[in-house]
Amino acid sequence: MPDHRKLGRELELFDTDPLIGAGLPYWLPAGAAVRHALEEYVREVERRAGYQHVYSPVLGKRELYELSGHWAHYREDMFPPLEVGGDELLLRPSLCPHHAVIFRSRARSYRELPLRMAELGGMYRAERSGVLGGLTRVRSIQLNDAHVFCALDQVADEVRSALELIRGAYRALGIEAARYRLSLPGAGDKYVADAEMWRRGAELLVGVLDEAGIEYERAEGEAAFYGPKIDVQIADPLGREATLSTIQVDFHQPARFDLRYVGSDGAAHRPVMVHRAVIGSVERAVAHLIERHAGAFPAWLAPVQLVALPVSEAQVPAAVALVERCLAAGLRAEPALPGAGSLGARIRAARLVPYQAVIGSREAAAEAVALRLRDGRRLAPVPVAEALDRIREVVAGHRVELWGEEGELVEGGRS
Repeated sequence: MPDHRKLGRELELFDTDPLIGAGLPYWLPAGAAVRHALEEYVREVERRAGYQHVYSPVLGKRELYELSGHWAHYREDMFPPLEVGGDELLLRPSLCPHHAVIFRSRARSYRELPLRMAELGGMYRAERSGVLGGLTRVRSIQLNDAHVFCALDQVADEVRSALELIRGAYRALGIEAARYRLSLPGAGDKYVADAEMWRRGAELLVGVLDEAGIEYERAEGEAAFYGPKIDVQIADPLGREATLSTIQVDFHQPARFDLRYVGSDGAAHRPVMVHRAVIGSVERAVAHLIERHAGAFPAWLAPVQLVALPVSEAQVPAAVALVERCLAAGLRAEPALPGAGSLGARIRAARLVPYQAVIGSREAAAEAVALRLRDGRRLAPVPVAEALDRIREVVAGHRVELWGEEGELVEGGRS
């Protein structure tokens, strides 16, 4: 049963070091390639959905988090303040206060709404050492976060759209939701004391879930301190659940930051904030992908998408030329040269690479490749240009399947 902590190190995706600290993994080149592909995918999906991307600092003054409510309700999960020039600076535990400040940085009109603001940014949480593990629970988090500032009558549509983005991402990633959870407040002072705010937020989320026909379970004590949320739960191979994606309705921070927009009537109105994370934290998403695919990522995510395998030294120039064409075409490729072992040994070593391009004397002379697919299929030789076009189509389409049913298969040994 795959464990991302063991497999991630074996595949040289990430590692940790006591000198850096617990809960602070670093990414190796192969893992960085996976992470980059994932980040580029979600940014493009958001761009097409009308999101505007921003960057904001990972530090903020204590007053910022006092205003947002994090200092009162979330202080135990934050790192201690840093004394700098008479100010107390905090590593942010969340991106939403910064985005609220960006929204209020100038006057806003109803014509701008919904204003969808996204950032794939760092946040930091002082997790206890006992709960840290691999990439699933870390102290330095890269979050795929976004905040939609909208009118009350736009909230349901924005929640619905966020759900569609999440479901589309799961299809592209080849993963499934274990269940959907409606997370509500529990007892105690952890949550903002505003019963009407909680009722309105939960009512909006329930309406979208019911309309979409999505079954969900209510979970008290799992809400954000400022509002209810939809949690999309994933499960590891042992059935242990974690939250990956979230959608939250927030009436609290717009009021705390005194956010306003000018309505069609010329009066000032308060927007609603919809928080949403399509893939949640990059760390937890990659951990789940490692375990779900046992390291055999969809082609668009794979650290190496194609490996060129010359049969002998005579075909090495053709293999190197193929790799160069792949790199020029935007694919991640590398050669596996005869010095690394027999052809069979090199094929076995590249078992997780989606496309293995075997180049013998005939292929080299004809500028062709005989592709072996990771799923065991072996294709008849095709021109290099044709093979690359097909692979690029799969990668650009963020498809889980490697090739499709069409294509001439070769039975038995290599042709």
